Amino acid sequence: MIEELRIRDLGVIVDATLPLGPGLSVVTGETGAGKTMVVTALGLLLGGRSDAGAVRVGAKSALAEASVRLAPGHAAVERAVEAGADVEEHDGAVELLVARAVGADGRSRAHLGGRSAPVGALAEVGQHLVVIHGQSEQLRLKSASAQREALDRFAGDEFAGRLAEYASVHGRWMAAQRELAELTSASRERIREAESLEAALAEIADVDPQPGEDDQLRAESLRLSNLEGLRVASQQAHEALVAEEFGEAGDAMTLVDAAKRALEHVAEHDQALAASAERLAEVGYVLADIARELASYGASLDAEGPQRLAEVEDRRAALGNLVRKYAPSVDEVIAWAEAGQKRLYELQDDGGRIDALTEQVARDEERLWGLARELTARRRDAAADLAARVSVELTALAMPDATLHVVVEETGALGPLGADDVAILLQPHAGAPPRPLGKGASGGELSRVMLAIEVVLAAVDPVPTFVFDEVDAGVGGRAAVEIGRRLSMLARHVQVVVVTHLPQVAAFADRHIRVTKTSTASADSAERSRDGVAGFTSSDVALLGDDERVVELARMLAGQEDSESARAHAQELLDDARNNAKPASRQRTGKR
Repeated sequence: MIEELRIRDLGVIVDATLPLGPGLSVVTGETGAGKTMVVTALGLLLGGRSDAGAVRVGAKSALAEASVRLAPGHAAVERAVEAGADVEEHDGAVELLVARAVGADGRSRAHLGGRSAPVGALAEVGQHLVVIHGQSEQLRLKSASAQREALDRFAGDEFAGRLAEYASVHGRWMAAQRELAELTSASRERIREAESLEAALAEIADVDPQPGEDDQLRAESLRLSNLEGLRVASQQAHEALVAEEFGEAGDAMTLVDAAKRALEHVAEHDQALAASAERLAEVGYVLADIARELASYGASLDAEGPQRLAEVEDRRAALGNLVRKYAPSVDEVIAWAEAGQKRLYELQDDGGRIDALTEQVARDEERLWGLARELTARRRDAAADLAARVSVELTALAMPDATLHVVVEETGALGPLGADDVAILLQPHAGAPPRPLGKGASGGELSRVMLAIEVVLAAVDPVPTFVFDEVDAGVGGRAAVEIGRRLSMLARHVQVVVVTHLPQVAAFADRHIRVTKTSTASADSAERSRDGVAGFTSSDVALLGDDERVVELARMLAGQEDSESARAHAQELLDDARNNAKPASRQRTGKR
């Protein structure tokens, strides 16, 4: 709900703060005092069109700002966060700041949660926050989809469960139809794809590449290409270790052995030399191992030759051909073949898949028609109930000849939410044809129609705040009392803000806000206001206490707030409203 609304330099309001809260808040004041600016400010906060003419004369810009308190996870909070808003959670509730500034040049700026946001984001957040009913406002139930959604919420939880089941089956049915259409329409392409895959997989299978084989063959090719140099190097190294062609000094193993024996003769006299002798013995063992390895290596080279090199190069060429065609490396060629084999299985199974999908589509369609007929029947039951309840409310709201019709017509086609259309129509009097909401009714009558609908839908509607402007136009007496009572009933479920001229309506308020206008004028052009305009008009906003409410109601009743009889009448009106504010027994519970 909106906790506080701040308005600056909008119309005749210079700077005002409206402390709102739960329940019913009414805004009253003389004609032209600026009450409508409250609705205008809310319209701006909901992303409505900005108008430079609404900026107070002489001011650079107008500002509307609201502090909103919502439950965590509320749709408005989620959308605000998506738009980049900074939100804070206190005591289990989220605080969201919404602001809109309009310059005298017509430009506007929007803010959500203290951060700049597109005006469109305000509209998306606002549709989950506030509903305005006024003579210049669009109906929130204007579209066929909104009317169907309202009826579906009214139909209750059991209906919602069946609708969810229908939506699930419909989604599966549509997906199966799309897949079936793809399989049948692209059958030739899929056959060509399967043939191409078979040829590619056969080619890869003939070569039978192994993981890492290309790296291994590359190394072997390099070795075989340098076979003679490897043979000479290994032979020379072996001779240096064990041969006798190196003169009197002997080979490496002989020299190491001689050094070891020289140290062993004196090792008992010095532990350090003993340790060196042991290490030389280890060196001798290592040299002997290396000598044996070199001899074996040289023998292996003698067994290899040009024939093996040719085999290696042929194998590398075959693998290279696969790499050029299918993937950057042999390992990736193997992975490509594995994926291709799976795809080939899918393509080869088209016939069986088409049969299975055809059967599934037929089965789901039969199920959908059964659910659709059930949804239509339930919607018609709920429509009759909703129309009857709203028509009763219209009678109490001084529209005794008006009747609401909620029409559910079958379309003959399976849509995502059923096979029917919903339309809410108003018959203003007997003999007149029912017409869509918003046509054939005055602004005041339309506001009362929407009030009647909102009272019935209140317990199942998710929007937290409702605003009514001129809902009492053209009525008085007992009908005005009934309007006040129903606004009070609605306010038991949601926050309600009402701009009204009727004391009978204002008496039901939980919170009474008065707007007063102050005007000054001067014949001397030198005596001008701070705006440079001869004379100055502004409005002040005040939250009234109990005694002040009596005075304001007396003014609204007789225009004589100082009259004792008028005040007594006003007090009586307040007392009656408090006694009559209990919700009627026919109020909607949201369950069928």
